[in-house]
Amino acid sequence: MIKELELVLLPEEVSDEYILTKKASESLKTSLKRIKSVKALKRSIDARGKKVVFRVKVSVFIDEEPVPEVFSVNYPNVADKTPVIIVGAGPAGLFAAIRCIELGLKPIILERGKDVKQRRRDLAAINKQGIINPESNYCFGEGGAGTYSDGKLYTRSNKRGDINYVLQTLVAHGATEDIMVDARPHIGTNKLPQIITAIRESILNAGGEVLFDQKVTELIKEGAVIKGVKTVEDTKFFAEAVILATGHSARDIFYMLERQAILLEAKPFALGVRIEHPQAIIDQVQYHCDARGPYLPPSYYSLVEQVEDRGVFSFCMCPGGIIAPCSTDFDEIVVNGWSPSKRNNPYANSGTVVQINLEDVKGSDTDPFRLLNFQAETEKKAFLAGGGRLVAPAQRMVDFVEGRVSTVLPDNSYLPGTLSTSLGEVLPSMVYERLRKALPAFGKKMRGYFTNEAVLVGVESRTSSPVRIPRDKENLQHPQVQGLFPCGEGAGYAGGIVSAAIDGMNCAAAALKLVKG
Repeated sequence: MIKELELVLLPEEVSDEYILTKKASESLKTSLKRIKSVKALKRSIDARGKKVVFRVKVSVFIDEEPVPEVFSVNYPNVADKTPVIIVGAGPAGLFAAIRCIELGLKPIILERGKDVKQRRRDLAAINKQGIINPESNYCFGEGGAGTYSDGKLYTRSNKRGDINYVLQTLVAHGATEDIMVDARPHIGTNKLPQIITAIRESILNAGGEVLFDQKVTELIKEGAVIKGVKTVEDTKFFAEAVILATGHSARDIFYMLERQAILLEAKPFALGVRIEHPQAIIDQVQYHCDARGPYLPPSYYSLVEQVEDRGVFSFCMCPGGIIAPCSTDFDEIVVNGWSPSKRNNPYANSGTVVQINLEDVKGSDTDPFRLLNFQAETEKKAFLAGGGRLVAPAQRMVDFVEGRVSTVLPDNSYLPGTLSTSLGEVLPSMVYERLRKALPAFGKKMRGYFTNEAVLVGVESRTSSPVRIPRDKENLQHPQVQGLFPCGEGAGYAGGIVSAAIDGMNCAAAALKLVKG
């Protein structure tokens, strides 16, 4: 017999199997001897009361042993099957490839950047020397932006597909089973490269192909039907289906599509800054304590405020994290955040942004690059304000709100360095003014948040794609090009690792319908 119930546990009790069993026994009024196992299904922190507790949903096995879950990789060989070209090896592309294999199709992944191991050298050059490789950086390369940008797996996209399948696949390739249980699952930038490598090996072992340094420069078409793609040095790859999963920063792909007269649309996105506090401040506020105890993880927050009919909100919050330079070209500043698996750095950072709609930016309604150009102009202003070498403009929080340039900036985690400046000279006025009003309001919702110990680092601009590649809702193909499947964040249909992975799988299933006719 199996029964489910919720246990309320102190932080020091969560990992104690005897206490879990004892509390389950008391709750069910069942003898300890009859309980063979207690398995956690979902686990979350409840910090609303004076005491912080964990709420753990469990399955209790009474008079029977649980059947062990096996997360294994056993894919069919597809070496001689119908090929599908997948452009991009981020989460959308990798999961599209896995699903292709399961469906009996041969995936051929073309990735413009390098494999995860080779990417490390380019990231070191970014952080230590301020040197950008436009083809290999925090955004481009095997695993996409997610590989070296935290690995948060929280999503609300339940209706898009099977979230558990995505998590199980990650566990099968080396992630801990905790991601199946935690309310806000997280892998960590230090562990993701090994998992991405294992996924690549699964694809190769099944007869798929993963090719690096293969930047796509042209779609090969006959009339309105896709036939393949052309990459650098005019190398050609042929297939009836092309899944375009290039991520939100591959601007050259948008320009390529425009050159080939393929329809694009401007899309709203969000823009702002990354805000960093000492992690101890966030812990004190959220856990109602002087110092976080050893059994609690670093705390997170989520804040939103309506300012002048526009949402101002935090997102991609990284407890115990680091602010990372995510520029993809030489003359721009773009920041993001990530955390290692232990989240043991002394700072907490979060993107804090303002929604940008089409009506906010002047230009033609038919110009698909209206918001992209707006995004790029802000990133270039940030570069000039920082003085080069990826030094980022920054300002203390209270100084920002009160219009003062900070005399001295606090220590922070952004390795290329920060320069004190007025972010009002960098940010668009509509963003600047709304942030100035929102931050004190956030401080009222979360006492201790509004402090000059916090620093704003600019700019957080790659929140989502400012361009959408349209597709039909039924067959997921571009309305003008049969066999072209716009996919994931870069096409405007996902926002994060899990939703991108699900979209990749959906596009693979749609490709099967096309090629099998």
